[in-house]
Parts: sequence; C-alpha cells; structure tokens
Amino acid sequence: MAALSLGALGVVYGDIGTSPLYAFQTAFSPDHGVPYSADNILGVLSLIFWALTLIVLVKYVLLVLRADNDGEGGILALMALVMRRYAKGTRGRTAAITIGLVGASMFYGDSVITPAISVLSAIEGISVATPIFNDWIVPITAGILVGLFVVQKHGTALVGRFFGPIMLLWFTAIG
Repeated sequence: MAALSLGALGVVYGDIGTSPLYAFQTAFSPDHGVPYSADNILGVLSLIFWALTLIVLVKYVLLVLRADNDGEGGILALMALVMRRYAKGTRGRTAAITIGLVGASMFYGDSVITPAISVLSAIEGISVATPIFNDWIVPITAGILVGLFVVQKHGTALVGRFFGPIMLLWFTAIG
C-alpha cells in the first residue's frame, strides 16, 4: 500500500505540487504591481488554497464524480450526458457540444503547457545558486521533458516509481 501511495503521489500530485514554483513568481511579477509584503503573501496563499479547494469540491466532488456515462468520466462523458436531454439540431445540443469541445481543448492545452512550465520553473532555480548554468537552463529543461515523455510511454507505474520519491521529498521540503 505504501508503494502504491508513493506512486500515486508522483503521478497525481506532481502537477499541483510544482505549482508553487511559478505561482508566487508570477503573482509578484513587476508586471502585476503587487509588492512583496506579509499581507500580500498571505493573500496569494489564500487565493491558491481557496481556488484549489473550490475547484476540487465543486467541480470534482459535486459534479464530475456524479457524472457517470456507462463507467466513463471526464468532460466528454459529461457532454454526452447533457446531450441526451436535447434533440438533434437544438440550440442546447449545439451549446453542449461547443462547451464540451472548449473544455476538452483547455484540458489538452493544460496538459501540454503544465509540464513545460513546471520543469522550466524548477530548473530556473539553478540560477539562484549560481549564474554559471544560465545558458543551460533551456537545454536541461528540454532534456528532462524528452526523458519524461520517453518514460511516460511505458505507463504510469514507471513514472510513479520514479517521481513518487521526488514529490515526497518536495512536499517535505515545502511543507
């Protein structure tokens, strides 16, 4: 059970766990005009906490987990369930298809950009220790991403075995 939990930690929570790497950097960017202060840091933490809590509670627990399309789930299964209520050619059916496709597009877009941003943000931390590697940040990031996608084709069990301990160490460090 411990090995399975550690694997799930690496696969499932890798995305959420790396978000602090770039969330604070973006929130306090000079472009946004939010200065560093104790109140602003707590405010950003509060926004992150409540956004994650409400998304998980409302979207997943109250909506997605109840949407069962013959054992299938996700945005397209939810769209299929909604479409059953509307006859062909109606505005409701067209709206359901449009919303479903936009939601699926956002999911795919997030799936593409999140690994790149997470890995790049993590590797940019090297420049804090020493600026010697600044020219190598993008090549190192690209190498890690290529390695990740090569390993990923062999299944999530291998990814979980590799990233589980890393994520456990990360959560211990930030927690």
